[in-house]
Amino acid sequence: MSSESAELPITIEFGGGAELLFGNKKKHQINLPGNKNWTLKDLIFWIRDNLLKEREELFLQNDTVRPGILVLVNDSDWELLGQGEYNLSPNDTILFISTLHGG
Repeated sequence: MSSESAELPITIEFGGGAELLFGNKKKHQINLPGNKNWTLKDLIFWIRDNLLKEREELFLQNDTVRPGILVLVNDSDWELLGQGEYNLSPNDTILFISTLHGG
């Protein structure tokens, strides 16, 4: 039996209005296929393809999250962790917070 996990369990959360792009659901418990090393960039595309309900341009820009969306990994700013290059670990919590508000 392989010691590698078949799945990578993580939690994805949206706040600050970003949840409106994802069916108004703030928290998603997901299991990513464990047959690869997942980076945050991989996860962003997975989110686009599997969770995003509308208006991709409000979440993604130039192959990353658009400016104005704060990304936290286990309560740490992703900019301190290498942004999209960060390798996901089991039970990571990724939080996307929109800092853009209409007015």
